[in-house]
Amino acid sequence: MNNAKDPKEEVIGRAKGGKARASKMTPEEKKAASLKMVKAKAEIASLPKVMAGSKDEPLRIGEIELECYVLDDEEQTRVLTTTGLATGLGWSQNGVGSRLALFGEGKQFNPFVSKDIERVLDTPIKFRTPNNSTAFGYPAILLVELCEALLSARDEGVLRAQQSHIAKRAELLMRGFARVGIVALVDEATGYQRIRERNALAKILEAFVAKELQPWVHTFQPDYYEQMCRLRGIPYPPQKRNFPAYFGTLTNKIVYDRLAPGLRDELKATAAKSNRKGRLHQHLTQEIGHPKLREHLSSVITVMKLSNDYEDFEGKFEIVHPEQEVLKN
Repeated sequence: MNNAKDPKEEVIGRAKGGKARASKMTPEEKKAASLKMVKAKAEIASLPKVMAGSKDEPLRIGEIELECYVLDDEEQTRVLTTTGLATGLGWSQNGVGSRLALFGEGKQFNPFVSKDIERVLDTPIKFRTPNNSTAFGYPAILLVELCEALLSARDEGVLRAQQSHIAKRAELLMRGFARVGIVALVDEATGYQRIRERNALAKILEAFVAKELQPWVHTFQPDYYEQMCRLRGIPYPPQKRNFPAYFGTLTNKIVYDRLAPGLRDELKATAAKSNRKGRLHQHLTQEIGHPKLREHLSSVITVMKLSNDYEDFEGKFEIVHPEQEVLKN
């Protein structure tokens, strides 16, 4: 007798686990699970879907990328994903939920946020992406509304010191949006919008904002400090919003000492001669130094995310970025 199983009957991986679970279910449980699946599929099918836009083609403003789409709903809603909205305001995407709650519930912004904005904040838009997965976003106009609320709060003197950089970003974005808006209106009135370059308006916005954004945009992104805290077993953000002093020593070791041999000493010497005070990275060249730093930081953060603790990170980091010897004359 041939006991060999038909290959078609072989079940592996998740399917095997699903079959095992199903075998233990009662008829009533199977029926409930089936109804739940049908309901979930029906819900996804009913969601608005993307009619224009791609994750690979965000709205770019200098180094800032805002993931955005146009939906096929009745209003053809322009949306920024939750991540895109966080990026626009200069927030870590991991903390966007709690920060948005400040606008909807916090007393600090109550006088500057309308009921309409509160309602929008409480009801993010769920939609289908081009690859048929689900995502959450907000009407793109919300970014403008939140910028206005931030600026109003700043004018009334109610912003905390650590929020001032977000207000500066909001001001730059608002000024940039105003310039693009008048250009778009002229293009629509003259019919030029039908023949202009596809990303012409984005380029106008980038040209205005990117140059002014550069002096205060964060070179060390929140992800770097968030991962550093995780690896060192420290709450993020820290209780007093100040990172331990030894973070500077660790940063020198894993960033500046590995970018190029002797670089840290050279930057310190340059800073000592310069009248311009600031962090070491502000003395790197825009053409070569800053791009190399951003590239290195991206690699460092990736290794951090793959590590369980700081000791694990050190081992992996030494493999990816071995220490380089300083060449002597």
